[in-house]
Amino acid sequence: MTSSSVSRADVLDGTPPSTASDNWRDRLRLFGYAGGPRTDTRECLVPPFPEPTRADRAARATSWLGPVLVALFAGALRFWHLGSPRTLVFDETYYAKDAWSLLNLGYEGTWPDRKVADPQILADPQVIPLSDTGAFVAHPPMGKWVMALGEWGFGLTPFGWRFMTAVLGTLSVLMLCRIGRRLFRSTALGCLAGALMAVDGLHYVMSRTALLDLVVMFFVLAAFGSLLIDRDHARARLAAALPVGQDGSARPDAGTGDRAGTGPRPWRLAAGLFLGLAAATKWNGLYFLAFFMVLTLLWDVGARRVAGARRPYLAVLRKDLGWSVLSVVPVAVVTYLTTWTGWFLSDNGYARHWADGRGGPWSWIPAPLRSLWHYEYGVYQFNVGLHSFHKYESNPWSWLVLGRPVLFDYESVPAGRDGCGATADCSQAILALGTPLLWWSACGALLYLLHRWALRRDWRAGAVLCAVGAGYLPWFLYQDRTIFSFYAVVFVPYLCLAVAMMLGALLGPRGASERRRLWGAVPAGALGLLIAWNFIYLFPVYTGQTIPYADWHARMWLDTWI
Repeated sequence: MTSSSVSRADVLDGTPPSTASDNWRDRLRLFGYAGGPRTDTRECLVPPFPEPTRADRAARATSWLGPVLVALFAGALRFWHLGSPRTLVFDETYYAKDAWSLLNLGYEGTWPDRKVADPQILADPQVIPLSDTGAFVAHPPMGKWVMALGEWGFGLTPFGWRFMTAVLGTLSVLMLCRIGRRLFRSTALGCLAGALMAVDGLHYVMSRTALLDLVVMFFVLAAFGSLLIDRDHARARLAAALPVGQDGSARPDAGTGDRAGTGPRPWRLAAGLFLGLAAATKWNGLYFLAFFMVLTLLWDVGARRVAGARRPYLAVLRKDLGWSVLSVVPVAVVTYLTTWTGWFLSDNGYARHWADGRGGPWSWIPAPLRSLWHYEYGVYQFNVGLHSFHKYESNPWSWLVLGRPVLFDYESVPAGRDGCGATADCSQAILALGTPLLWWSACGALLYLLHRWALRRDWRAGAVLCAVGAGYLPWFLYQDRTIFSFYAVVFVPYLCLAVAMMLGALLGPRGASERRRLWGAVPAGALGLLIAWNFIYLFPVYTGQTIPYADWHARMWLDTWI
């Protein structure tokens, strides 16, 4: 039998002629399935996790044990001397106080000037000069509600206002390990990605500082993981609906691909919840909502194509688009509004009663919602019009190469005081700087992922690139605005996934020869050890330790870091 004599019915009814199998396998490989040939479409829709051999039975146990150990390591680093320095670092002066205000008033009240309020808060006995007059603030309340949990437990203290960012920073490492495992079908690569983030300097500093961007990162990462789980579950339902041939294998089926439903998708609801919380922390979370909606719909297109749909885009339009939008966008909107509950219930929140008694064409909308819209429009105008000069502002073009990190705190310590030696002055610095060797490696890894996505149709590379793009590209729209490089913490997890994927490629595919593995393990292991060493070397300038001025200056590899 020649390839031209194999009918579509032969393939769909389960007849296993080798030429027909080769044809549809080759077709599937065009869409990212470049591994060894599979005889069952179900395995193409949902690639199984590798079964452990007799030599590595411990792999099953390490699927959770490995990520937990990596997270415990990350947590120990992040909680070490968390209350030091005992000061309000950088923009903590806004968010820590707003969190306390939310905890006590339900909305952001008014504080005296920072030069007056900060010393009173740090004094012993403490004075909290909070007024119940509503204050205009530039960001939604969710991130400050998160910080308020730590202040509720530990008071308005450095440890209290940093506690929850340290918790979320630790949990994000655990999540990334599990996300990497699901993405790559490898516990080792998942744990590698998590370990890389555990020793990234920017993620580390932001995990120990009460700023909003780490909170955005956490919720976005949770949404990304939710969509990955949803992808696997939806494809598993399509796989289960495929007809099985006499040989026990499933083949692509046009009817199934075009018309089969994917059932309830609760993980998309979870993604909508997390994306709503991200946007309710800082508005850049909205970009992830848009990017991830497109990404998950393209995943549905790919699933239906592999299942055999003749017109996969039309099938997604009919079967998936409506429910996808309804299960994400409305949930995100409701979640966003819910985070404003304290403001809605207040009388003194800023602009709370602006719309009361006002007429106009929108008077049919409840007054509290119109008041919130007025408030939010003012916030939007403030944010897009923020052009005041700041010494540490930077252009997004320089972020990936760490052109201009932000100095969060710096103290010059005279010789002989506060642990400084008697011969020379010392420095105490907290620099929001990514681990350089990790970030510079990530630049190469992103190029590798572009190759994998554009030329090999690797969906994993596309997913990581989409997340990086959602966190990075929108800032190019605001190059004249005052922006800072630490905003990039929101896409740090995906840089770590990119580096892990690149190192996985260096190690070679499963089943590669020992010689091939050895040649890959040497450069991969060397790079991993160098990244860890780089973090250890810069650790003093991530934590504000007292070191000689010469040692601090030696760590400033680029003049723009000073």
